[in-house]
Amino acid sequence: GAAMQRFLGSLLCLWALRLPAGTGAAARGLDVASYRERVRAMFYHAYEHYLESAFPYDELRPLTCDGQDTWGSFSLTLIDALDTLLILGNVSEFQRVVNVLQEGVDFDIDVNASVFETNIRVVGGLLSAHLLSRKAGVEVEAGWPCSGPLLRMAEEAARKLLPAFQTPTGMPYGTVNLLHGVNPGETPVTCTAGIGTFIVEFATLSHLTGDPVFEDVARKALKALWKNRSDIGLVGNHIDVITAKWVAQDAGIGAGVDSYFEYLVKGAILLQDKELMSMFLEYNKAIKNYTKFDDWYLWVQMYKGTVSMPVFQSLEAYWPGLQSLIGDVDNAMRTFLNYYTVWKQFGGLPEFYNIPQGYTVDKREGYPLRPELIESAMYLYRATRDPTLLELGRDAVESIEKISKVDCGFATIKDLRDHRLDNRMESFFLAETVKYLYLLFDPDNFIHNDGSDFDVVVTPYGECVLDAGGYIFNTEAHPIDPAALHCCRKRREEQWEVEDLMREFYSRRKTKKFTLKRPPDHGEGENAKDLKDASSEKAGEKRNSKKSSHSLLSCPSQSFNSKLAVLGQVFLDNT
Repeated sequence: GAAMQRFLGSLLCLWALRLPAGTGAAARGLDVASYRERVRAMFYHAYEHYLESAFPYDELRPLTCDGQDTWGSFSLTLIDALDTLLILGNVSEFQRVVNVLQEGVDFDIDVNASVFETNIRVVGGLLSAHLLSRKAGVEVEAGWPCSGPLLRMAEEAARKLLPAFQTPTGMPYGTVNLLHGVNPGETPVTCTAGIGTFIVEFATLSHLTGDPVFEDVARKALKALWKNRSDIGLVGNHIDVITAKWVAQDAGIGAGVDSYFEYLVKGAILLQDKELMSMFLEYNKAIKNYTKFDDWYLWVQMYKGTVSMPVFQSLEAYWPGLQSLIGDVDNAMRTFLNYYTVWKQFGGLPEFYNIPQGYTVDKREGYPLRPELIESAMYLYRATRDPTLLELGRDAVESIEKISKVDCGFATIKDLRDHRLDNRMESFFLAETVKYLYLLFDPDNFIHNDGSDFDVVVTPYGECVLDAGGYIFNTEAHPIDPAALHCCRKRREEQWEVEDLMREFYSRRKTKKFTLKRPPDHGEGENAKDLKDASSEKAGEKRNSKKSSHSLLSCPSQSFNSKLAVLGQVFLDNT
């Protein structure tokens, strides 16, 4: 409990830390506005060439100016880049793309798709665009955000992934055929991240659509990994989802594991869930004990804790950003600065870097324009305003422009030593790399809203507050508005509590104290039971409503009689 309070306290401190814009940066003469414009130009150079040469294929091949399908066949780059358009302020193109996707994307196709990639890129991209569509001036349906064409598409894509979760352990297969489900003879070996990276998208889907199945399967998979951790508290890299035997027993924070840890933290914040946070904090202890050396993180054997690979992988660079989310800013900065020295050595982060030798690892010298170090810089800059973080942003812009820019877009760097290029532009370049760079250089972006601005939307379930900030980025940098999860509650008992509270509040405004009562006619008698049955609540929803009926936060320093939080929790004074 104390750890949770510390975490929430530090989170609130992160939000409260509002230093004057440009502190320190101006002193070092870095022109933030001009870098912001260079990032914008970078986006359009890549985006326009994708539309011209590669659409409707998934990705652009920038050296040959054509396209290819990579993760499925659903114009992936367009879905992935959609919310970046809005963050850059381009509402007209956002609206056009929403129409194109509605007409042109079909998930009823005979394609073998990665369950993990389809979730983070397609489901995540569509959910984020759905929740931002009103802000982008799209004419939304009457029931929005609890209904809408992009939400229906996200749900359809996610349903195609559900057959993968039908295993004895609840841990999903890594690949699913979008038409036929899991192929006979499909390998049961999945990486840890491919099992533990669903809660953000799937819980959002469940809360918006009222169907608990998505959140249920995501939670079951998370818990199965937790249950199968080693005696010293670590998880390996790949596991057999039928037998729950670890196939690759390397434990670390990088490739194959990374976003599992990320989603425990982000899921905890999004859902205000103590259990997910306490799981992460336990892992965090084991990771510090066994894998951390001099602010680097190595790979160790999950059962013994002995070092198996003394390498840093570029994917691990998300970790300082994650540490900043739980308020561990000093450690985050130290690790970030280690990673930044590698960037400065090569003008990018090689996929693998041998820490003792201080050089790239054979066949792992490439840099596919990954976002992770920039992502961490963005979070840490929000927390500290340290100008060093803007300098990494500057270096990234200069590097990418100098090494990777070609006539038709930006190409993956095949080898950082001689700057050879590969004929590929991953969709995450526009979804993540460009987005985090832009947000690093744009302190006033709506994404950074501290809660002082918000919209009130009337839904079939009452009024709800949206766009108040606190966005949670999924692991493909698609922002989810946590307040939206409280807009579509179909749970009767919670509605009564809030309505009753409001009645009490208005009737007794002049008195100092009031208590929260259930309306007598909805007591625990038969009447209430019938009502519950009638509202066809599923067991999962009942369980969740119990969980969220008491608040995790208490703010004793504030002396209001009643406090209604943005996220819909109800605060009461007992003084």
